[in-house]
Amino acid sequence: MAAYETALEDDDEVRDRDYVGSFARGLEVIKVFNRHTPRRTLSEVAEASGMTRATVRRFLLTLVREGYAETDGKYFNLKPKILEIGFSALSSMNIWDIAQPIMNALSANVQESCFAAVLDGDSVIYVARATSNRIMNVGISIGSRTPAHCVSTGRVLLAALPDAEFHSYLEKAKLHKFTPNTVTSKVKLRELVEETRLRGWSIVDQELEISLRSISVPIRDRDGKVVAALNVCCPAERVTPQDINSRILSAMLEASKDITRALQA
Repeated sequence: MAAYETALEDDDEVRDRDYVGSFARGLEVIKVFNRHTPRRTLSEVAEASGMTRATVRRFLLTLVREGYAETDGKYFNLKPKILEIGFSALSSMNIWDIAQPIMNALSANVQESCFAAVLDGDSVIYVARATSNRIMNVGISIGSRTPAHCVSTGRVLLAALPDAEFHSYLEKAKLHKFTPNTVTSKVKLRELVEETRLRGWSIVDQELEISLRSISVPIRDRDGKVVAALNVCCPAERVTPQDINSRILSAMLEASKDITRALQA
């Protein structure tokens, strides 16, 4: 037993030596910038990341020097070059090569913007998109990050988590209110996620933005594991909940099955 405990301690020491804390903190600084707070002051980044101003300043100025961020002297924001990091990862995932033409067909069918998203901590990241031929499309870009609790993609992905992981998410999550419709009760959110798990899809009505409705269904790999959420976003003035429940939902479920079938080919 003593030898076993020593081996465990040695493994922990190796992991600690292999862990680059400064790199991890730098990634946390990048994640502070999102769709709702694309520009932040040094103090705001420090508060959001839980780091000192001096530490954050070094990370931000490094990002600026390397071309991943810019500043006007007061505010900092990320530059498009930051997407190269995400695109490098996405290009290695052939699921999106398979999913993209199916998403294009879905968007053309329902005449609305279509997206795919994955879960990252307490947020979702949009990793693929398809737009319709309408003049006005929902302005979500690849790489955009939104809080999981108030979007349909988030609820589908949270519903796919093992119970222990979902419980951990609920304990740590800060459910910010973005509109009068945003669910901020953890009890209510648990109920909605359980409902999503049972029926296999989620509709969210104007919880992130007023006038924006969305529906999401899971995308499964060849083993049946949920790997992403397929999403259609609709302007509320153009698409009613009844339209979403009937016309759009059926098309999305079929598209999700098509992606899974293509992955198995």
